[in-house]
Amino acid sequence: MQLSATPYEERLTTPRSWWLISFLVGVSFALILLPFGTLPLLGGLVGGTAAAAVVASAYGSPRIRVVGDSLIAGEAKIPVSALGAAEVLDAEEARAWRTYKADTRAFLLLRAYIPGALRVEVTDPEDPTPYLYLSTREPERLAAAIEAARTAGAQAREAGA
Repeated sequence: MQLSATPYEERLTTPRSWWLISFLVGVSFALILLPFGTLPLLGGLVGGTAAAAVVASAYGSPRIRVVGDSLIAGEAKIPVSALGAAEVLDAEEARAWRTYKADTRAFLLLRAYIPGALRVEVTDPEDPTPYLYLSTREPERLAAAIEAARTAGAQAREAGA
């Protein structure tokens, strides 16, 4: 059932500098293969760049979505009814929750190149996960989308009851 809540979607893409680094990896491979001739040099440039680009793309592929009554963060799918308060974290507070404040039982969708984050408490008593830590470029918008989905789900349950 698709609820009327405003959907949210974000892909945690890698920074542009990583694509430059991918090209430089290709140049490195090309230089390694330079003594073997022009064709191996070109193969090293193309192959090294492609391999590094695949790695950068895969690392930046996770998505965070709020669809219907669920929060989908990477491989995790959590009903918004099982979530509690959402706390927007600035860069300094996000660093603290990634390091010394972190709980080993927490679900972390962490990308160090994204300074902001959202910490959402898990209220499901059967789930041992205390909270979700989600790296996001728009933590306020994600928190609003979770709240909107929670409100829409509660209204749908009331209407069905």
